[in-house]
Amino acid sequence: MRSAYGESLVNLGTKYSNIVCVGGDTTDSLKTKKFGEKFPERLFNVGIAEANLVSIAAGLAIAGKISFASTYAAFIPGRCLDQIRNAICYPNLNVKIVVSHAGLSVGPDGASHQQIEDISIMRSLPNMRVLVPADAPSVKKLLEKIVQIPGPFYVRLARPSTEELYPEETDFEIGKGKVVTDGKDLSIFACGTMVSASQKASDTLKKEHGISCRVVDMYSIKPIDADLIYKCTKETGSLISVEEHNIVGGLGSAISEVTSDICPTFVRKIGIADKFGESARDEEIDSLLHKYGLSPKEIVRNALELKKREKK
Repeated sequence: MRSAYGESLVNLGTKYSNIVCVGGDTTDSLKTKKFGEKFPERLFNVGIAEANLVSIAAGLAIAGKISFASTYAAFIPGRCLDQIRNAICYPNLNVKIVVSHAGLSVGPDGASHQQIEDISIMRSLPNMRVLVPADAPSVKKLLEKIVQIPGPFYVRLARPSTEELYPEETDFEIGKGKVVTDGKDLSIFACGTMVSASQKASDTLKKEHGISCRVVDMYSIKPIDADLIYKCTKETGSLISVEEHNIVGGLGSAISEVTSDICPTFVRKIGIADKFGESARDEEIDSLLHKYGLSPKEIVRNALELKKREKK
């Protein structure tokens, strides 16, 4: 996903001469260095000063630029919420915040660098829209969309390489979700790295338990696809949400806000259970995700429990 971001930024920069990028000593990791090599006068590396980073991006937006602001999710929004709220969202400026290293899967840096509250934080801000793509093709397509839509966006990327779920030509709409696997007994809504995990869980549920599970990539968390949530509730009954994020305020909470208003049903939230993460080497990431309930095996277990609950 990071490589897709870097490539897309170069391509978009070629098409739109008013695109600029502001980074914070993570241009190698975020792959925005490629943009700087192509357009050195349009990349601004401000160092480890995230409050300045987003404020400078806001100033460039006032000057008519499409500003991309990028670093690790632990630092944006982790170290500059005040500036995002008051300098970007309140005046509704054209700043696209694209971050990486979100969730638990950041490697050995531990809880201080595992941003698991950002979806909740960012979707609570007026004017901010929140996207969590699942693979490289969706990153590219969503970036093409957001440069054409004025105003702030928050795009959340993960550190690890991810399985490609979509052909390059697949289209994505802001405010919509996408059914990646159809089913009739249960719907799983996932975002980011958890879409592929949910697909694997759906395969197991079908093969080993005879449960036909619909998997929805809910890459647009704000605005969210209320029509699709309603449709799935009516057609498949109970819902499961899966996210590499705290269960408080994230995708599951956003779905529950919809169901409580228009289509009451059970919503089983699978995520990080309101606790901090812990460190793990790259080769231990799968074990860490399993420990925190985010492996395909844990999704299967939760789905079986939910189906039992439906029968009571």
